[in-house]
Amino acid sequence: MTKIKHHLNDALLMAYSAGTLPEAFDLTVAAHLSMCDECRAAAESFDATGGALMDDLDTLDLSDDSFAATLRLIESAPTVPAPRKRSKGVLPAPVQDFIGGDLEAVRWRSIGMGVKQAIIPTAPDATARLLYIPAGCAVPDHGHRGTELTLVLQGAFQDETDRFGPGDIEVANEDLYHTPVADIGEDCICLAATDAPLRFRSLLPRLAQPFLRI
Repeated sequence: MTKIKHHLNDALLMAYSAGTLPEAFDLTVAAHLSMCDECRAAAESFDATGGALMDDLDTLDLSDDSFAATLRLIESAPTVPAPRKRSKGVLPAPVQDFIGGDLEAVRWRSIGMGVKQAIIPTAPDATARLLYIPAGCAVPDHGHRGTELTLVLQGAFQDETDRFGPGDIEVANEDLYHTPVADIGEDCICLAATDAPLRFRSLLPRLAQPFLRI
């Protein structure tokens, strides 16, 4: 099994535990936690700390009809469909649950030079997408106006900072300009989440950016 070298930082794990991340980031963090024992243990420790803090809060008296009101809300809630059976594929369980299957459920769209993407519908405050980068191909060099999380699901890529393999997650911010290049040996599939548009140096990516939502 490939050892994961690149992990989430404590700030992201604490925000995930507190429920303050955008939905697209929540999905990406959950996918990484499903692959990374180290980060999952850290996230569980933050959950435990948050629970302990809540135990110390002052309690409030509830109204007499609060229990009945809760039951009414439960009875009126929409029926949740049964979860689909997961396959042992490329996509981790949180992503399969979100899109309803493994790679066969992905609707890829070409964005040029053999690279494809599939945007995953999430809340509008951030964007999640699956990226398919053919072996040996590069994503145009770019910077960031916000934060970008990139989780490798298959294959690997290299950029100016390091090499990222399956389970590794790169946390990029406004300080990083890079050109991710997929390794020669295998096509690279990633899950990426961004909370702001990328900064492209080349003209063609900038022209296509509004249409591709990158």
